[in-house]
Amino acid sequence: MPEGDAELIGKVPGWYRYARFLGPAPDLTDRQWRMLGLVAGVSFFEMYDLYLLSLNLAHIQQELAIAEGDLGFLGSIIRSGSLLSVLITLAADRLGRKPMLLFTVLAYTLLTGATAFVPSVEAFVVLQFFARAFATAEVLIAIVVIAEEFPPGKRGWGIGALAAIQACGAGLASVLFSIVDILPYGWRSLYLVGLAPLALMAYWRRSMPETIMYESTQSAQVHERKDESVWAPFVHLISHSSGKLLAISSVAFFFAIGSSSAAFFAPKYLQDVHAWSPASVAILMALGGAFGIVGNPLAGWLSDRFGRRPVSSGFSVGFLIIACIFYGSVGMFVPLLWIVLLFFLMGTDVTISSYGSELFPTRARSTATGIRGFVDTIGAAIGLAAVSGLFAVVGSIWHAIMILCGIGFVVPIMLYLFFPETAGRSLVDIAPDESVSDRDNLMAGE
Repeated sequence: MPEGDAELIGKVPGWYRYARFLGPAPDLTDRQWRMLGLVAGVSFFEMYDLYLLSLNLAHIQQELAIAEGDLGFLGSIIRSGSLLSVLITLAADRLGRKPMLLFTVLAYTLLTGATAFVPSVEAFVVLQFFARAFATAEVLIAIVVIAEEFPPGKRGWGIGALAAIQACGAGLASVLFSIVDILPYGWRSLYLVGLAPLALMAYWRRSMPETIMYESTQSAQVHERKDESVWAPFVHLISHSSGKLLAISSVAFFFAIGSSSAAFFAPKYLQDVHAWSPASVAILMALGGAFGIVGNPLAGWLSDRFGRRPVSSGFSVGFLIIACIFYGSVGMFVPLLWIVLLFFLMGTDVTISSYGSELFPTRARSTATGIRGFVDTIGAAIGLAAVSGLFAVVGSIWHAIMILCGIGFVVPIMLYLFFPETAGRSLVDIAPDESVSDRDNLMAGE
């Protein structure tokens, strides 16, 4: 297994010179570097696709005649597409990480390209609903791949590096959004660019291997799994790791309620309240995001060094405070606050994702990650819908977002009090695939 192997340290790949924001290169094997590059390349385009909706929201609203009070509901419905991702991650525990990862890329790419031709808001919502399902599944499976391939002391950094490179896809979307008003078909042209991954599918299929941990588990349990139900990973989680599943799901739910709306409405907030042009928003998202994404590898490295529990708690508190300040601020501090908000948001996502992939055995790890994504989606959908609901009460989308972020302060308390420390421990030690003792049914911190 990669966690205990004695492979020689590999050479830092050439692409790393373009990713200096990841910090000093750690000691990894050639295989680990290759897996990071391949999975990050897949995820780069996924983030490009996802970020288009938030950036183009004002343009899409105008062309498709969407009422201001309906924006939260529209975002909630589309975000709810991620609920279907749990079925795909369940399949990744049965069929393998590689085939399902490539399938998700193909599916969300085609759906994104088709969005460029929608004639109505109904068609837009349907296509983006299903695109979100496959894109979310891709992200969750990619995290599992890195968790299974990287050594214990580098796992947090690896997930952070994946998230940082993935976030660069949002940077590309921001750069292209700066010229949305001069493109021949406006925002529709940006969705056509989302077809680019089709040109790389053959290379990814040929070059990406299956994870060693998954193959080892399959070989060891081949007779046991022969007659297993397709729902076996889910049943295993409920019967052996229900406490851990409840803990990580609760954190994902309460954090998503505020973070989803805070991130989703930021470009519109800058345009509506601060009168920023699309070009100005794009510059901030690209350049400011370049600083903000440092939070991904830094949070991963800090959590490897000082522990998941204190670092995840600290980053989540930082995000919630800055989000409330951002939506109540004016003047020259807005760009700086946006950068800091991104920094803490991305760092929190990394540490929660690390926990979500570490607490469960290999035979059900992808399913557990999918369930966390499922609950996260419910929280995000409720948060976005609540923006529209609170708008009718407080008369401001921005005040509604601040209220929802206030709910999220339960998250750092839960992380610090109820979660175990997983940094530096092997996945087999944290959650063995063999018979599971009764203690795994307790809450994560007990």
